Amino acid sequence: VQLVESGGGSVQAEGSLTLTCATSAYTSPYTYCMGWFRQAPGKEREGVASTPTRDGRPIYADSVKGRSTISQDNAQYTLYLQMDGLRPEDTGTYYCAAAAVPTQYCLSGYFPPGNVGYWGQGTQVTVS
Repeated sequence: VQLVESGGGSVQAEGSLTLTCATSAYTSPYTYCMGWFRQAPGKEREGVASTPTRDGRPIYADSVKGRSTISQDNAQYTLYLQMDGLRPEDTGTYYCAAAAVPTQYCLSGYFPPGNVGYWGQGTQVTVS
């Protein structure tokens, strides 16, 4: 599975960004848990949002709930993360990720970085 992120950048607090992940996961006959993770300098990588490829129901971390929307376009092989009301603490490198796991596992909300099978290269988000 290949994953290529884009859309990062520098914004002021309360601004918005939409991250895009072009991925081959949607061409696979297998179900994947697709997710966005982020890592701030000196901190561990953490999950932000996730959704199963053939389901679409979203799961959000408490830190972004109400401010972010994860969505996917299966026909365009693309995963999105729209982020509104950005805060300085949202600063970090954002990674698109995929794991070949059952839908119910993805919907459980338990999707730690150690269970990810595929990572993108990351895109930087800076909020000032």
